[in-house]
Amino acid sequence: MPKYNNPRRTWVYSKEFKYSAVKLTLDPDNKVKDIAAGLGVHPMMLSRWRKEYRDGALQGDGQMRKAMSKKPKTPQQELSEITKLKKENERLKLENDLLKKWQQYLSEQHQNDLNSSTDTDKPSA
Repeated sequence: MPKYNNPRRTWVYSKEFKYSAVKLTLDPDNKVKDIAAGLGVHPMMLSRWRKEYRDGALQGDGQMRKAMSKKPKTPQQELSEITKLKKENERLKLENDLLKKWQQYLSEQHQNDLNSSTDTDKPSA
């Protein structure tokens, strides 16, 4: 087995460089592979930097991070979700009212049973 006299060179990139590379990948029109080739880094390295950015380990100059994986909802999707939630809310209100009425009915039945049992226990005059 050959012996290496010179150790491999490991490139060390600054956080600013990593952050600017990740910022380039935030645009959905750009491909990670193309950006990595343009910067001279391996695509897996750039993907690892993106993961560090998502996890919060890699941050730039104090700016708010942008969500990379979640796409914003369209107004139509938001409206359909709102209408679905309103329908579910109405259904739950009806169920709640029904349960309240059932509880009141059981309470009245229990009270009637107590009243009838005390009436039969009384001696008749």
